[in-house]
Amino acid sequence: MDDQTQVFPVTAPSFQTDVVERSQRVPVLVLFWAEQDPPSAEVKRLLEVLVGRYQGKVLLGLVDVAQDQALAQQLRVKALPSIRVVQGGQLTDQREGPQTEAVLTEMLNQLTASSTELLREQLESAIANADYEAALAVLQQSINEEPRNQAFRVELADVLVLKGDFVDARRVLDDIPEETEALERPRARLEIAEESAALPSREELLAEQADKPEDLEIRYQLAIRECFERNYEASLDHAIAILQADREFREDIGRTTMLRIFNLLGAGSQLATRYRRKMFNYMH
Repeated sequence: MDDQTQVFPVTAPSFQTDVVERSQRVPVLVLFWAEQDPPSAEVKRLLEVLVGRYQGKVLLGLVDVAQDQALAQQLRVKALPSIRVVQGGQLTDQREGPQTEAVLTEMLNQLTASSTELLREQLESAIANADYEAALAVLQQSINEEPRNQAFRVELADVLVLKGDFVDARRVLDDIPEETEALERPRARLEIAEESAALPSREELLAEQADKPEDLEIRYQLAIRECFERNYEASLDHAIAILQADREFREDIGRTTMLRIFNLLGAGSQLATRYRRKMFNYMH
């Protein structure tokens, strides 16, 4: 069979070649269906359309149980529609009964997501819960599996900074090649974290600001403190206030601080986009 065929019929004799062997390269969904069963016919129609959008990153094998029930019996299919997911030659998931387009899309997204995308989802969840040990465990496993993937080491350095382990973070950063994408993010976070460690607490700085609202140095220290505590919007507000008040203060530190925060927020951040516009307006 042409290896580029994304949707193909499957029978018990062809299962090993068409499903198990092909699943070593890409995930294969096997749908058990019958024309006489409207819910399964609808799932077939949906999957044929959806799988076509993934350009060969996932395949769809169709088993018409009205014509051949042997494979359905082997895989213990008890009702229609029924989906089996095969990856790396192993059955990894199954879905029974009618499925909505949203559910099918989410399943395909998970199957076709890159290791970096999956890592990002796991990390975001762990970091949102401040579970840095869990984040480090995920990263260490990823590095063991893909030791040459520098994206994992970038994330490792970033999490080490969030955890407060600055020495190990710097050690990891020193070993990452200069051309590695997103390297500026953990570097900026480490610089801000180390700078913040030498400053008064956020509460002390807010009390000082209440007494000296025009003091730009206090504003700057608050920007660093808020950034370290991941209160990015508050941090940007302080930085842009400095930019608006005095471009010459500490060599335009309001603008440069905003750029450092943008590095932490990363590409695609709506907050960064909004404040970039504000910064541009103040500068021009």
